[in-house]
Amino acid sequence: MDLASLWLPIVLSGVIVFMASAILHMVIPFHKGDFKGMPGEAGITAEMRKNSLGPGVYMFPYAPSMKDCQSPEYLERYGKGPVGILTILPAGPKPSMGKNLAQWFVFCLVISCFSAYVCTLLPAGTAYSVVFRWAGTVAILGYSASSMTESIWGGRPWGTTVKFIIDGVVYGLLTGGTFGWLWPKAM
Repeated sequence: MDLASLWLPIVLSGVIVFMASAILHMVIPFHKGDFKGMPGEAGITAEMRKNSLGPGVYMFPYAPSMKDCQSPEYLERYGKGPVGILTILPAGPKPSMGKNLAQWFVFCLVISCFSAYVCTLLPAGTAYSVVFRWAGTVAILGYSASSMTESIWGGRPWGTTVKFIIDGVVYGLLTGGTFGWLWPKAM
């Protein structure tokens, strides 16, 4: 079995996951509480503009090296708080989701390609349940595992991460089901 022969389940599972993610994020209020407003937002954002804070990821308090993390000044700032990681996105005339949605769709196709790659070890005519298990497992790992690093290193609440893991399981099951359904028959 070669990867090119699996183009249909790759593309179709990417499309199905893309549509499922739209339902989970826009129709069902599952992710409604993932973000919070910041008290004093107007003053904080005015200060950021005053300091020309551009797009990027910022950590505060900041220490440029591990040695600096042990300095009394840093430890005092860390102890007083706040402590956090702040992501600043590019400003613009209005929010646009087009680029993000295109990148998400490409990511869905990449996960499907990895599922297909692993499944090329299976011969044509393999039972639906076996293809489902292999493709689904790879897809679940691809969609779910990476979100855990945001809680481990980035401070994202674990409750939010669990919701993203649940999303990943749904996406993985849909990918596995699509591959099982469209798996080539034995010749």
